[in-house]
Amino acid sequence: MPPTIRTAFPYETTHEDVRIPLPDGAHLYARIWRPVTDEPVPALLEYLPYRLSDWTAPRDWQRHPWYAGHGYASVRVDVRGHGNSEGLPGDEYDATELADGVAVINWLAEQPWCTGKVGMFGISWGGFNSLQLAALAPEPLKAIVTVCSADDRYDNDVHYTGGSVLAVDMHAWAATMLAFVSRPPDPVFAGEDWREMWLKRLESVDPFIHTWLDHQTRDAYWKHGSVCEDYGAIQAAVLAVGGWHDPYRDTVLRLVEHLDPGKVRGLIGPWSHQYPDRGLPPGPAIGFLQETLRWWDHHLKGADTDVMDEPLLRSWISASHPPATVYPELPGRWVGDTAWPSPNITTVPYAFRGEPVLVDSPHHTGLDAGRYFPFGNDADLPPDQRDEDAKSACFDFPVTSGVAGEVAGGVTGGVTGGVTGAMAGEGGAGHADGPIEILGRPRVRLRLRMDVPAGQAIARLCDVAPDGSSTLVTRGVLNLSARNGRDLNDPWPEGTTEDVTFELNGIGHTFPPGHRIRVAVSSAYWPWVWPQGDSAGFTLDPAGSSLELPVRTADDDTDRPISFEPPEQSEPMGVVFPATLDEPRPERVVIRDVAQGTWRLEVDPRYGGTRVYPDGLEFTEDALETYTIQESDPLSARTRSDWTIRLHRPELAWDARIETRSEISCDADSFFTTNEVICHDGEEVVFHRTWEKRIPRTAG
Repeated sequence: MPPTIRTAFPYETTHEDVRIPLPDGAHLYARIWRPVTDEPVPALLEYLPYRLSDWTAPRDWQRHPWYAGHGYASVRVDVRGHGNSEGLPGDEYDATELADGVAVINWLAEQPWCTGKVGMFGISWGGFNSLQLAALAPEPLKAIVTVCSADDRYDNDVHYTGGSVLAVDMHAWAATMLAFVSRPPDPVFAGEDWREMWLKRLESVDPFIHTWLDHQTRDAYWKHGSVCEDYGAIQAAVLAVGGWHDPYRDTVLRLVEHLDPGKVRGLIGPWSHQYPDRGLPPGPAIGFLQETLRWWDHHLKGADTDVMDEPLLRSWISASHPPATVYPELPGRWVGDTAWPSPNITTVPYAFRGEPVLVDSPHHTGLDAGRYFPFGNDADLPPDQRDEDAKSACFDFPVTSGVAGEVAGGVTGGVTGGVTGAMAGEGGAGHADGPIEILGRPRVRLRLRMDVPAGQAIARLCDVAPDGSSTLVTRGVLNLSARNGRDLNDPWPEGTTEDVTFELNGIGHTFPPGHRIRVAVSSAYWPWVWPQGDSAGFTLDPAGSSLELPVRTADDDTDRPISFEPPEQSEPMGVVFPATLDEPRPERVVIRDVAQGTWRLEVDPRYGGTRVYPDGLEFTEDALETYTIQESDPLSARTRSDWTIRLHRPELAWDARIETRSEISCDADSFFTTNEVICHDGEEVVFHRTWEKRIPRTAG
């Protein structure tokens, strides 16, 4: 459902660009939308490195004027060293960024147009630092709305998953940020010193990937900024929002479990990595701005909006659907749970059966994983999983009976080498011949024997229809050297058998009668996770292995109808996306070299392309990510990311261009990274630097 555009609000609005002073003398660039009133109002802060004058400007205009029209000063601030803010860029969420954020909050509270109460909101980076600043508890910060963010920077961010290097996004996002941080200030907003600011920034840049690969276990570096270290430090009220197609959704479940229920509410919809009002697939979209207004009015204005009478967690449970890479809207329903863990949920075990089986997946297993960060593009989501299932050990459980306890799935095929065949079983759980509805984090227990010290186990939960199509429901990863803790690098005792347990990502899904619940176990998942150098798979013993599903049953007392207003936004900024003569590049292409057994995945992330802003700025960006591997050689893994960004103001004869290249390869002992940045001011190359670094493989 596309949002309704509002042009009339309770308040007329105005906006201005200002520079907010920091204690060290630097100034951060900010844009403030305010209601036209003589009365002071609360302030809302969104604090990002993504350039308010261009990159996020279209999105900013959808919401900041809307909040101002409803009686709030809505403020968008660029992080130090980014956009038109002064100073030098640092690492993500570093101590300087957070200290600056506290200073901004205190400055806002002291303005004569502010009541002294501040709220904070944001998605992704802005959602992260909203949580982190709430944990620092500056006195004026009374409430936050954190969207698609994480409480654990190590195991629920773009760097590592289950203790494994997250190849698909650790590299891609580090490369993206290298391109982003290399963009110049805009002379229209930064003034005549823009070039001096730019060159100082460029001299200070160090690619993020160096730091991220230097910390391959959950050490003090990752604990900084991870609010899961001390949930009790958060004093502000927290509305935590996520989407089932966003990798950060488990944070919502943990926050509603660990924060004071009098100060937290959770909301998880079917969405991708987007604000829930934008109408990008998968939907349905909701009136998210109206929902957050209820939150702000209650916590910042003391209004009785009944927002705290809502269930602790409101979740979308998707109905079964065929596999596809995009869904305009998913079928399903909203449910509410008044506590988490919910009394409406029972853990139901599904036992594996059969003889031990060797799982040694080809190293290109995972090419059909889909995008780690779905943004609502046409090729984001995982296609039919049958090809991936054929490379995995599969255990199937039919959805048929009313078994209220342990059910079993048994082996019907062998799995060796390339992992062929399937395993089937019997049983189900739920109402007699009725659907099985799950909500939460499934868990697998695997009994494994391994003859090498390192390896990985990947489990996918799929919904298999009667026609054999396999829809990915959720998945999880475990680096087997992290089986005893993400802060440990504990080699597997060669030739021994151990039981390991790990959770899959949270999900709300309904398996209908006649379908099968499938657990597919593989030893590789490229390019989501970087393969271990000496990986030789493992032997899986079904005896002692099982799936545990969080089965939800309806509660007539708590499952009252949940609904939201239709989405609405303020009038768009008026950015134009001109057509180009270039043939559009496919979003996602897999190329196979049959003779060499090599596979290459090419991804166009499609963040924005070419656009022209109302003030005349022409902004063009082009990016291509490639992931290459030889199906029988884990040391052949290689990633590359290429970016080109151009900022052009014809009326000023200003033409800046940035080109970056970033690569990672490996051997058994090390990662090898290469990063290159070339920056042009017109025809002049003003900066060119290449970094080459060898980083020991300690745990990743």
